[in-house]
Amino acid sequence: MAKDLRTKNSKTCFQNIKKEHPEYKTVQSQILQDVLRRLDRAYKNFFDKRAKYPKFKDKYHYTSITLPQCEAKRNFGKEGYVYIKNIGYIKIKAHKDFDPTKVKTINIKYHAEKWYINLSVEIEEEKEKPVILERAIGIDKGINSIAATSDGELYLNPRWLQKAEKKLKKLQRQLSRKKKGSNNREKQKKRLAKLHEKVANQRRDYLHKISYNIVKNNDIICVEDLQVKNMMKNHKLAKSIANAGWRMLDKYLQYKMEREGKIFIKVNPAYTSQKCSRCGKIVGKDLSVRVHRCECGLEIDRDVNAAINILHEGLRQLGIVA
Repeated sequence: MAKDLRTKNSKTCFQNIKKEHPEYKTVQSQILQDVLRRLDRAYKNFFDKRAKYPKFKDKYHYTSITLPQCEAKRNFGKEGYVYIKNIGYIKIKAHKDFDPTKVKTINIKYHAEKWYINLSVEIEEEKEKPVILERAIGIDKGINSIAATSDGELYLNPRWLQKAEKKLKKLQRQLSRKKKGSNNREKQKKRLAKLHEKVANQRRDYLHKISYNIVKNNDIICVEDLQVKNMMKNHKLAKSIANAGWRMLDKYLQYKMEREGKIFIKVNPAYTSQKCSRCGKIVGKDLSVRVHRCECGLEIDRDVNAAINILHEGLRQLGIVA
């Protein structure tokens, strides 16, 4: 009864909105319903203290729509199309094959003068692949080196944002001088969005290459479980931490390891950079000291030493003797 009442109230609400705004009559009803779902979710997150108070999004900031039910078909290869009511058939170029009969939700997003479509597809749970656990590696994340492995390999930080910062500031200054609501301001916003997208694409591409290379050559990956959200509160390091993409790297490593049936584990990072990986003695040092030197004679890169400690802790948690 309560569900029927909510449905009735929802329909009445949309009818009243469409009377006041006739342009909404051309919009599919499920798209409008999803707007209310997003708003409800935003307030729930606020009251549960998971997010700040929701902000109003105007037409320039509301850049995506969701269709819970929509027709999607795929031709031979990776091309296909989706059908949207009041719009028609839209051709798409999918980067991955999908079963059109199992598409549940379609999300369409506009960003930097490009249209993207996300298809949520129901998939069957894959059977676990038999894996011989022979090769294990520990990974320490840092600013100068995005990832340092226990094998001694350093993946340097290209600092994409810092390289583009001069041009970003120039475009931002030009944007601030444009009149609000003018066509020139909209054109400038698109230029700025394109440059931000380029930086983001460079970061994603590099992290995908790193994660693919690490996953391909290892059966167990141990990483430090960093509280990135808390670390971002340090305003001196926040930009560098965000640019390094530590959480993104963990995400890529985890899903690629799970896809291959391999083991991905996070460990407590406490004392991993201070502890000697050979004798276990604590050797205190601040962030400016980049080389670990111990009385036992071990002299090694600070990040590599931490990666070895992370590996030992991960294997200990798994009950494997290193």
